[in-house]
Amino acid sequence: MKIAVVGATGMVGTVILKVLEERNFPVTEILPVASARSVGRELIFKGKLHKVIGLQEAVEAKADIAIFSAGGETSREWAPKFAAAGTTVIDNSSAWRMDQDKKLIVPEINAHLLTKEDKIIANPNCSTIQLVMALAPLHKKYKMRRVLVSTYQSVSGTGVHAVKQLENETQGLKGAMAYPYPIHRNAIPHCDVFESNGYTKEEMKLAREPQKILDDRTFSISATAVRIPTSGGHSESVNVEFHNDFDLKDIRNILSDTQGIKVQDNPATNTYPMPIYAHGKDDVFVGRIRRDETQENTLNMWIVSDNLRKGAATNAVQIAEHLVVNRLV
Repeated sequence: MKIAVVGATGMVGTVILKVLEERNFPVTEILPVASARSVGRELIFKGKLHKVIGLQEAVEAKADIAIFSAGGETSREWAPKFAAAGTTVIDNSSAWRMDQDKKLIVPEINAHLLTKEDKIIANPNCSTIQLVMALAPLHKKYKMRRVLVSTYQSVSGTGVHAVKQLENETQGLKGAMAYPYPIHRNAIPHCDVFESNGYTKEEMKLAREPQKILDDRTFSISATAVRIPTSGGHSESVNVEFHNDFDLKDIRNILSDTQGIKVQDNPATNTYPMPIYAHGKDDVFVGRIRRDETQENTLNMWIVSDNLRKGAATNAVQIAEHLVVNRLV
């Protein structure tokens, strides 16, 4: 099983390599791939040094699977070239997510849709993944009408330059700015670029992607995405209106029985999800589960996940695992 990791030297690419190793993915040959400026660098995978190669060399190597985390422009140009060479691409950018011919996959929810013919598979947005992980089992039973979500997203979602900005500001140092404002001791209601409707691209991903993943456009989502000064882990305050009434005990049981979710919900002991505890873990954590007392059939909850792992790298590797186990590559 020959695996290429495109963007291997980046923040998510580094975690992809780590997750492949941790989960004992059946790699017989690893191909770390990056831009021209990183070609020739050496990375360690399973205790051995591997040289970083360029994109064209990686295409010619005909990997079985290529996991991309190198940005939308690179994916749009190079994913079709890998696919044409027979490689199955799992892409972590937004390039293919809303393409009607590409599947948008969270393995616990819709991996069963994948076939051998799917040569480019889209990995959802990090905030979308943790949201739908909690919403999917509840929607199945109670049917969602409307979702309001406010996110509290870590600087690692922007990239290494944003992490560096936070580190510099925390230490009182001047440096390059990833954001138009300081992030230390601040909250910036601006994730990604603004669209013509006044929402950011990140907010519209949260509105559109869950409908595609759940293959259901009968519910609506309105989002506000905020960047906060944490270095890892995204949090979401979620308000869900259902068509049908629910029992809180049943809600907790459904979530507790869902693969990939951990319920942390005990106000008496101050038990609730926080990014500091989600760091380095693959689960999606749900807590502060309570009824919205202002409106019928409406639930509030708080969802936290490590955006670099389940929100990106782990979800992509899980897709690859599904392909291998089901002999789709």
